[in-house]
Amino acid sequence: MKRNCAECGGVVAPARVAIGYNVCLPCGERIARQRVHTVAPLHKSNYIVVTNRADLRGLNNKGGLYR
Repeated sequence: MKRNCAECGGVVAPARVAIGYNVCLPCGERIARQRVHTVAPLHKSNYIVVTNRADLRGLNNKGGLYR
């Protein structure tokens, strides 16, 4: 099955279409590099996935109050 890329209009490999992708490999790589996240440990708790930098401010309550 031949399908065009949703981003650039190029041809998407049939193996990628079979597993549900609708973008070619170079466009998929570019899209993946735009998403950035990190994992931060909480004091005496679990870890939290942070996708917004503003969420990191004041996360460690042992460091003092952040305003």
